[in-house]
Amino acid sequence: MKTIIYTITLVLFTISSTSCVTRVHRKSAYKTATVVRIAPKGYKVIYVKGSKYYKWNNKHYRKTKRGFVVVRL
Repeated sequence: MKTIIYTITLVLFTISSTSCVTRVHRKSAYKTATVVRIAPKGYKVIYVKGSKYYKWNNKHYRKTKRGFVVVRL
């Protein structure tokens, strides 16, 4: 009975210690981002390499779930 428990424990330990998952954390260039909830009148839609961006007031924005965020192109 002890050998079965030791074997199961060894197998579980081996499985949990050899994970293929790695986490990558990227630090953003800006510590805080300003979110604009509603796009103002007069914005223009721009496509850059297949991605959709919005331009107004000489700044580029990307749409997110919470609103529009300033991005650098």
